[in-house]
Amino acid sequence: MSILNFVRQEDLDNLDEVPSVAFMQLVNFAQRSLDQRLKSLDPNDEYQWREIEDERHSFMNVVVASAKQFGILPFSATEVPLQNDFRNGDWRQFRADLDHYITQLVLENSARSKLDSVEILPKSKDAIRSYVRALRDCIENASMDTKKRESLLQKLDSLEQELEKRRTSMLAIARIAYHLWAVPGSMWASYDIANKLISNVMHEVAEAKDLEQNTKTIQAPPPMKALSPPRAVRTQPATSGFPDDLDDVPF
Repeated sequence: MSILNFVRQEDLDNLDEVPSVAFMQLVNFAQRSLDQRLKSLDPNDEYQWREIEDERHSFMNVVVASAKQFGILPFSATEVPLQNDFRNGDWRQFRADLDHYITQLVLENSARSKLDSVEILPKSKDAIRSYVRALRDCIENASMDTKKRESLLQKLDSLEQELEKRRTSMLAIARIAYHLWAVPGSMWASYDIANKLISNVMHEVAEAKDLEQNTKTIQAPPPMKALSPPRAVRTQPATSGFPDDLDDVPF
């Protein structure tokens, strides 16, 4: 299976530019897809159990390959077992390790994202929403094809959803403003009005960030720590060569 069996091309195109964030997003998409694909399979049926193992092996393959592309240690150095050697114990340990590292990445990213976000006061949010409503009218009255109009309206939907969060991403707002500013002036019924409304949105966000910086102390996060393994590395004792996880097979 290819990565496109787990993640849509559209989602791949929209992954964050920061490698660690992009890796988290990709794992999240792939995990949801895997869960959905496994819902209809019965682990108590031998044939379907093999399908479950194939799906899990493919997921592991996609995650490790993605880690190599994004430079995410230690997964970039992980060896994917041969498919015929892939056992339930390999899967359980991989998932446990993946959860451990993703937790560290999520917490690290949460601290850093505060620098690129802002807590906007209700009064300012109401003002931004009024500008968004006016921008919707501008888009509806603009001379553009239906596909372009729907795309811009969806971006305004995303902007309003961003305002519902406790902290609003300044980068998300800036990207939306960029798409609106990229519309040729000749398409707008009134370019001056549209340009003024977009500028007003950005001004409200900038004022909120300035207010926050003057009233709160948000320290820059320290350099990203190296991810730590879930357990100390130990020398494995010699084994008999027989797998010890046969009891995990449900049939």
